Amino acid sequence: MHIELTDKGIIAWCEPLAQQLAPAQFQAEYWQQLNAIIGQSKGRYTTWFVEHSQQRWVLRHYWRGGLIEKFSRDAYVFTGMARTRAVAELALLEKLYDEGLPVPRPIAANVERFGIWYRADLIIELIDGAKDLVAYLSKVAMNDQQWQQLGAVIATFHNRGVYHADLNAKNILLATEQFYLIDFDRGAIKTPAKQWQQANLSRLLRSFNKEKTKLPSLNFNDANWQLLLKGYEKAIN
Repeated sequence: MHIELTDKGIIAWCEPLAQQLAPAQFQAEYWQQLNAIIGQSKGRYTTWFVEHSQQRWVLRHYWRGGLIEKFSRDAYVFTGMARTRAVAELALLEKLYDEGLPVPRPIAANVERFGIWYRADLIIELIDGAKDLVAYLSKVAMNDQQWQQLGAVIATFHNRGVYHADLNAKNILLATEQFYLIDFDRGAIKTPAKQWQQANLSRLLRSFNKEKTKLPSLNFNDANWQLLLKGYEKAIN
C-alpha cells in the first residue's frame, strides 16, 4: 500500500491505476458527470459501481450507524491515519488478497481531515457477475455442495484468524461458483479461537433468519444451515 498526501489528508492506493486519483474522484458526482456510473447497490446508503480505464470499481463512503448517526452522519474521531476505517480496511484487504483469500481486489482509500475529525471513502474492484446471497437466494436455491463449500470458505478465513465484524448474508457474494467475503470494516486478524469464531457463525445465522422473515420465499432452511456447518467443521483446524 502506498500513501499520497492531499490538501486535506491522504490517498492510500494498491492498484497502480489509482496512483493518479484525486479526492474528487472518490465522490459519486465526479463519475456521474463522466457518465461512468454503471450501477449501484442500495442499502442504508448507496454504493456506486464505476468504470475507469477498462476497470470496474465499487465506491463506498463510510457512514455512521446507530445512535451516533443522529449527531454525525459520516464524521469519525481522528486517532492516526493507520487507524482510520478506510486505511485499516484497505490494508487488511491487501493482506488477504495477496494471500489468495477470496476477497475483492483493493484499489484505494481517501481520508480527509477537519479538526479532530475525518471522513473517508474506499474503492475496491467490482467482482463481475457477483450477487450477494440474499439477492441470489431470493431467486435460486443453492445445492448441497454449495452450502458445504460456503462453510469451508468461512473456515478458511477463520483458520487464518480473520475476524469479520459483520458477517451476514449480504456480505457474502457468489460469482461463477466462487464465494467471496466483502465489507471488512472493523475487521481484524486475531488468534483463532472458538469463542469469536462461533460468534461469527451465530451472527450469520441470525442474518439468514432475519432475511427469511422479511422474504419467506428465500431459499434457506435449517437443512441448508446444517450443510454449511458440515462443510465448516470439515475445514476448520
